[in-house]
Amino acid sequence: MASPGAALQLADAEREVLIVVSKMKKYIKDRSGFNCSDAVADMLSDHVRAICDDAIRTAAKDERKTVLDRDVPRPVRR
Repeated sequence: MASPGAALQLADAEREVLIVVSKMKKYIKDRSGFNCSDAVADMLSDHVRAICDDAIRTAAKDERKTVLDRDVPRPVRR
């Protein structure tokens, strides 16, 4: 069973922004000329966490303690 401190760490990690906001905004501006809301970083961070969780499950299924590039699902391009 995880300690209360570990549970708090996980909760903090689930709220932490994982995206470099200035770089994301610059990419969107350079690519499209559009402005970007700060809330986009939170949504993208949720996506990154989900991708990481998938990669962790794949590595665990292969009985590895290292997540490799091949564990990360390919992006869907539309």
